[in-house]
Amino acid sequence: MIRVAVVGTGGIAASHLEAYRAFGERCTVVALVDALPERAEARRREFGLPGASVHSSHEDLIAAEDVDLVSVCTPPSTHEQISVDFLTAGVNVLCEKPMAPSLAACDRILAAEQRSGAVFSSVAQNRFRDDVVRLKAVLDSGLTGPVSHVQVDSAWWRGLGYYDLWWRGTWAQEGGGCTLNHAVHHVDLLLWLLGAPQSVTSVLTNAAHENAEVEDLSVAVLAYERALATITSSVVHHGERQQIVVQGRDAAVSLSGDVVAEVAQPNGFPAAGGNPDLVARLSDLLAAQAPLAHTGHRGQVDDVLSALETGRRPAVDGRDGRRTIELITAVYEAGIERRTVDLPLAGDDSYYQPGTLAERAPRFFAKTASVTEQAGSMSVSGAPR
Repeated sequence: MIRVAVVGTGGIAASHLEAYRAFGERCTVVALVDALPERAEARRREFGLPGASVHSSHEDLIAAEDVDLVSVCTPPSTHEQISVDFLTAGVNVLCEKPMAPSLAACDRILAAEQRSGAVFSSVAQNRFRDDVVRLKAVLDSGLTGPVSHVQVDSAWWRGLGYYDLWWRGTWAQEGGGCTLNHAVHHVDLLLWLLGAPQSVTSVLTNAAHENAEVEDLSVAVLAYERALATITSSVVHHGERQQIVVQGRDAAVSLSGDVVAEVAQPNGFPAAGGNPDLVARLSDLLAAQAPLAHTGHRGQVDDVLSALETGRRPAVDGRDGRRTIELITAVYEAGIERRTVDLPLAGDDSYYQPGTLAERAPRFFAKTASVTEQAGSMSVSGAPR
């Protein structure tokens, strides 16, 4: 039985606790940690965990109890220290996105993992979705032909009150705006589907949140050897219509399952009817993918538990989390410095270090409120919770 602790019992912790509860025959939640112990007590009652202890700091937990796995569900600025402390103590870590606010912090986490022999996994629950797995299977088949363009819309909507929570809306505490804390999901998927680009250009703005320092909208263009990808990161899009559309030489496939395959007339214009045979082959391939047994956070928790039970690496590890932060860092650097940024980022790149982003980023507006609790439900991957 794997002994689990959850550090940080705010909104996203519920997704972790629900996932662990689904695998009660394999793991048990033995501890909850929160700087506000009353919040942890409320979670203990909500999830029926009378035997779980409550601690006000992760240091207290490390000193008091033996645990095998910890979910880190705290604000981004705390991820590095908490993860390093647990890894150093030999505890495996499942850390919420983003892995850390800087590449240097990511590398310190990876170094702690290597020294300790414990396992670090970065949360990327969208890899555990049926539509994503189907799209990857199609791309891996090569039936679309060489990729020409990928359109990624990480489209979310948040009202002004979203940035009233104490750690949101500042470069120092949140680490960034929608590019880091919302598009992180889609950036991970793009890297998983297509690999890393060679360079990045971008623009950043705050279009609708006058109570936050950070950007609420960015558009990035990623250059591959012979392809381009565009990423729109947003918390200003009504309807939250998120999508990934991959244009190949022979066909286009979207995350929603739409398939289009054009063929040319002698003059180069598209012929009526396109290529129905290729559309049928791609549609059959999409339909042939068996549904996942578990999706979202439950799917990733299942994978991490299996990794610990069998001694293999988790499907999403710290190197994956670092690659995502590297690309997001390049988007910020390109937008702030107004120039093209080449990848991979060098160790002597000023944006590799913590503090550079917070120092150089524009303060679009001043943060005007700071509350410790907020009422209402939250959304994970566009689905109301």
